[in-house]
Amino acid sequence: MTRTVPPEADWDDAPTLLDGAMNLALTAEQCNLAYWLAAVAQGTLRGRAETGHAPTAITPEHMRRPGPLRDALVMELGYRSIAEEKATRILAHYVAQAPGVPELEFYTTQLVDEARHAMVFRNHLIELGLPEDGLVAAIAEMSADYTKEILEPVEEFANHTVRDEGDFIGGVAIFTIVIEGVLAPAAELSERKWQMLDPAASEIARGASIDEIRHLTVGSSILRDHLAAHPGYRPRLLDILRKGRQLWDDLPEEAYIMRRETLFQEGMAQYADLVGDYEVWPGRRLLDTTPAERYATAERWTDEMAAVRLRYMGLADALPVLGLAE
Repeated sequence: MTRTVPPEADWDDAPTLLDGAMNLALTAEQCNLAYWLAAVAQGTLRGRAETGHAPTAITPEHMRRPGPLRDALVMELGYRSIAEEKATRILAHYVAQAPGVPELEFYTTQLVDEARHAMVFRNHLIELGLPEDGLVAAIAEMSADYTKEILEPVEEFANHTVRDEGDFIGGVAIFTIVIEGVLAPAAELSERKWQMLDPAASEIARGASIDEIRHLTVGSSILRDHLAAHPGYRPRLLDILRKGRQLWDDLPEEAYIMRRETLFQEGMAQYADLVGDYEVWPGRRLLDTTPAERYATAERWTDEMAAVRLRYMGLADALPVLGLAE
């Protein structure tokens, strides 16, 4: 029997986000529109298109009860839905500026991926008991400060580079290294930490992570090939990465994450019997972790993944620019 879904897009066989992003090599030519229609729409998303999770992955009743655990997930999904919506709008400029058909088709599929992520995050808020009527406005209200302080500066940075300066490759670097390269490990942590407490939320995160593997690896191959063909672009790229690093250093993202993780910690303690001895990573029980430890671990994953991807792209000289060990 001929396999129609490649392993990196197969729900059961796809690697974790960290493993896939650090070890797979995919190109825009491979991940074209036909690939997406067959491997993603008819593969990854089979039976999960509307909600992001299988019908058997239920939302437990305790996740609908008011309290810190529900508040933590509402905050996480609310913020992520707004972030994915902004990503969708930013990517419209990437499609418009794409230099060739492979890039145009790939970023069209990534645009759809990000719009789907925003949709399934919103839909799970409804499964948690938030009213569907007025949900978009409610999310915007709860995320107003996060949007202003975190998302809008990042959005402006990407739009200025791609839309205003017409620098498609610079935009690829911003999305691949600065935006998704920083946020992806947090998505990996989300999949792991909700597994015992909300299987539906964990599956939603899993589906998004499978997409992010593709986004990170294809973006990396575009940058690698461009640098090989146009070595004179390297100073410009390093300058973009330097500005991107400074941008993240200036943003108060840690405060928002720690607020969410503190709520999660309080809620997890209330349902310790459900978590049991589950290990969030090998040798470490989720119950024994702290908000600071989980944040630090995601940061370490970010650095490890970035170092591997930068070397793959031929950008080892960018490691010190991003504050990473050479």
